[in-house]
Amino acid sequence: MPLFQKKKYIKISPNRSVIEDKIANPEVPDQLFAKCPKCKHSIYVHDLGIEKICPHCAYNFRISAQERLALIADEHSFEEWFTGIETKNPLDFPGYLEKLEKMKAKTGLDEAVLTGKANINGHAVALGIMDSNFIMASMGTVVGEKLTRLFEEATRQKLPVLIFTASGGARMQEGIMSLMQMAKTSAAAKRHSNEGLLYITVLTDPTTGGVTASFAMLGDIILAEPQSLIGFAGRRVIEETVRQTLPDDFQKAEFLQEHGFVDAIVKRTELRTKLSLLLELHSGKGENHG
Repeated sequence: MPLFQKKKYIKISPNRSVIEDKIANPEVPDQLFAKCPKCKHSIYVHDLGIEKICPHCAYNFRISAQERLALIADEHSFEEWFTGIETKNPLDFPGYLEKLEKMKAKTGLDEAVLTGKANINGHAVALGIMDSNFIMASMGTVVGEKLTRLFEEATRQKLPVLIFTASGGARMQEGIMSLMQMAKTSAAAKRHSNEGLLYITVLTDPTTGGVTASFAMLGDIILAEPQSLIGFAGRRVIEETVRQTLPDDFQKAEFLQEHGFVDAIVKRTELRTKLSLLLELHSGKGENHG
């Protein structure tokens, strides 16, 4: 037996810089953390809860139509209406139809608004939910058509209408055709109102442009989520027009409530309860609530 034996050494990769880089910059799985746009804190996504509210400053993150539906509607009560309406390209806008296909694959929606019938604590309602993940929920011809049909079907079935608005305004790729949806949806809302039926809007961040200038502000009751951006034209355009510096909170939900454009600001965690109460009161069964 030899007096000295050769020791086995651990092999070290010659490319030490790669290992050192991984130690200094560990890989973090995508979508594990979110940064709050308001307070700038990095937040573990599970701490946001299903409502997606910042635990530090109570900022309401933007949520998808499906997430909104899960928060508001009774489980398994949603019946989707008006799917399969094809979008045209009236201006032959380059790449527009291809972009729509990508958005459909990304969001699981066929357009920027989800429409149908649902129950909220047992109260039936015609429901529209706009999704800012779909080209910032801009209002094109199909969005206008789906919302118009929603009002018309609600009128036929004698249902209240509830719409969650979120939009950057009219869709520029469809030009004047998108602007025509303002009058179209407003007329449908008026016919629904003429039948004595309830229409509630919930303004979420952001609700701007032609959507604000039409059906978003026509509700019998207008609610808003905290700190939502609500307006028509942008701040810069307005300041240049009126030649004045606007307040910092201009076009925020709280500012609009103070000036009478919004009836109430409701926390996302309380929204389902408040909507259920409003629907009950206007169904003729809510006398005991005072």
